[in-house]
Amino acid sequence: MPTDRSSAGDPARTLALLWREPGHGASGRGPKQGRTIDEVVNTAVELADTAGLEAVTMRRVAQALDVAPMSLYTYVPGKAELLDLMLDTVYAQMPRADHADRPWRARVEAIAEENRALFERHPWVAAVSTVRPPLGPGLMGKYEHELRAFNALGLDDVEMDAALTYLLSFVQAAARAAAEVRASQHDSAMNDEEWWAANGPLLAKASDATKYPTASRVGTAAGETHGGPYSPDYAYAFGLRRVLDGLGALIESRVGD
Repeated sequence: MPTDRSSAGDPARTLALLWREPGHGASGRGPKQGRTIDEVVNTAVELADTAGLEAVTMRRVAQALDVAPMSLYTYVPGKAELLDLMLDTVYAQMPRADHADRPWRARVEAIAEENRALFERHPWVAAVSTVRPPLGPGLMGKYEHELRAFNALGLDDVEMDAALTYLLSFVQAAARAAAEVRASQHDSAMNDEEWWAANGPLLAKASDATKYPTASRVGTAAGETHGGPYSPDYAYAFGLRRVLDGLGALIESRVGD
């Protein structure tokens, strides 16, 4: 389960920072600001990209900016607000191609690919719970762009929101699984194929084809196909087709009505 979540800070101060309202980030006390809020946020994003979100502390960000740690609080109240700014910044930077003239499946698939690319560029984003999203300009622009993929399909507004949530939840889950595979390979210094080759004799003892015939047959077929027990790319492609099929059934029912 994600341990970090958006909108965990002070709502009024966070929204003022997200929308860059006059006076944001200025407490009127402490050392004079020599940096900008954008520099602070971009530095935090770079730190999260290279070392993980757990590395993003107010002290580490201040060190990277070569400023006194306490001076960072003249820009943002704390890490919770900083995380919302980080998320909104990477949302704003996402490419948003015009998909209006494409068939609906191509539009929705493009939205999925855009989000998958976001998680690959910024793996930490997939680990953050956004049940309460940061309502900044980056998030709102992203939401507007993505909802348009479901326009004119016969869905009502609530169904459009639910369809988008369904799609993005799948992409986020797939990104988390891919990150876990990369982490396990890094920790063991082996890819899946090497790990299974090294541990094959031990695993064979647990896979009794007589006692577990279906599991043994299916597991062997999947392992031979993927070179290991799990392929993130295959799981993503297979799952996305099923998501599109499910949405297609709903859309077709609306057209029929």
